[in-house]
Amino acid sequence: MVSVYQLLVETVQCYGNRVAIVSDEGEEITYKNLKEKVDFLASAWQIQGMKKGERIGLMLENSPYYIISYYAAMKLGLVIVQINPNYTLRELLVIVNDSELLYLIVDESNAENGRYTLEMGLLEDIYLTESIGKQKMTLSSLIEQENQPFVETSINIEEDIAVIQYTGGTTGGIKGAMLTHANLVANVLQGHKIYEGKMKYGQELVLIITPLYHVYAMTCAMNLGVYIAATNILVKSYRIKETLEKINKYQPTILPGVPKIYSDIVNYPNVMDYRLDSLKFCTCGSAPIPIEIIKRFENLTGTIIAEGYGLSEASPTTHRNLPAKNRKIGSIGIPLPNTDSKVVDENGDELPIGFIGELIIKGPQVMKGYWKRDRETNDTLKNKWLFTGDLAKQDDEGYFYIVGRKKELIITNGFNVYPQEVENVLFDHPDIKEVAVIGIDDDLKGEIIKAFIVVHSGATVNAAELIGYCYKELAPYKVPEKYDFLDYLPRSNVGKVLVKSLKEMGRDSDN
Repeated sequence: MVSVYQLLVETVQCYGNRVAIVSDEGEEITYKNLKEKVDFLASAWQIQGMKKGERIGLMLENSPYYIISYYAAMKLGLVIVQINPNYTLRELLVIVNDSELLYLIVDESNAENGRYTLEMGLLEDIYLTESIGKQKMTLSSLIEQENQPFVETSINIEEDIAVIQYTGGTTGGIKGAMLTHANLVANVLQGHKIYEGKMKYGQELVLIITPLYHVYAMTCAMNLGVYIAATNILVKSYRIKETLEKINKYQPTILPGVPKIYSDIVNYPNVMDYRLDSLKFCTCGSAPIPIEIIKRFENLTGTIIAEGYGLSEASPTTHRNLPAKNRKIGSIGIPLPNTDSKVVDENGDELPIGFIGELIIKGPQVMKGYWKRDRETNDTLKNKWLFTGDLAKQDDEGYFYIVGRKKELIITNGFNVYPQEVENVLFDHPDIKEVAVIGIDDDLKGEIIKAFIVVHSGATVNAAELIGYCYKELAPYKVPEKYDFLDYLPRSNVGKVLVKSLKEMGRDSDN
């Protein structure tokens, strides 16, 4: 096992002249040139006094500067704090205070918030990617400096934190998952191993659409891409038309996607005008993907979507369907190599095959703990087992199925209802494009079931019709009583439905 930075070093030794990055604007950077930029920046930061273990925030969209900064920090032993560039100042300050951030990297869009945070005395310095006005301390200027001697940093890969990945976690509230170098590298190796040699070194092209500040893209796109000497094609801001144009132009072989991307592709009116047959390795993260979308995408492209499962606390991937054989659509697959998994009851005892309980995981990718959160760490990590907070079941062939989250379980009239089961039924309706199901507080029943529906363009459907449809497919207590029809579902930047927003919308519309 090596440090994260060493992944880049080893790739440069064999594939230095291969194109490492294609920026959103079309700029190309080879692996040799990428390492030079990384090393120049790490040396400049060291000369300025940055030290191992200090936290540095990356608040950037997908760009070469993100990758350069990331690997320079890994070389120096800094701790990357991933920050959504769409965060407001208030949200940024929460992260800055909690992580005890010392340095922050921003682009022009967040320069004002960065400077304000610096002026408040919360940071030692900020770095803009490019010069704006009188700003002299920029990443571009540091990278262009003549290379200086670098004092090698000793990295303990098992103990040293590489990334703090903030998450709502399994028990609510903001928490930073501490991911070590060993965690991150192990997950890259695990993810590559399941492809049984079919993912070739120095031959693949990764289309990076999902944001790199999210753990899924960081590991399953960027770090995996560097490990296999892939060409990483960056998309700064996702739009379906431009994405299809990039696929048509660059012919990527690897697509780590989210449900919305795959849904947008299959529903795009002129999708047949684009060449999609280059795609060989497609994965889906962030949220469950409807089976109908999987089938349509696979019929369109001739390649499969290897469904899986992961969470920030596990770097992130823990399960994946084997891409070449024995796949089970609708399941999250089997545990990755060197990963143990089981379904347990409320006492932590393993449940029999087919029973629903909490999914727990053990493996080298599981986090060190939560940053400054000993109680939450002890609640989530027990005897090296990660308690995910997700409800799952296992079949007799070792495949796992996610049923829902414990905190999203709907209890109506004493009956347990899993939103995903209801969503799957509604999604099969030919007029429904998107659906999300939640529980709304009710004085008599505890909760009632409410469905938020997005219909296909030109389609019309009403609540009465959907109630009748659901009664044919579900037990009566599982049928939603209320329906809201929306133009779109509120989603995070990685395509995950924002359940909290739906809860608020549900309360407001029912008052």
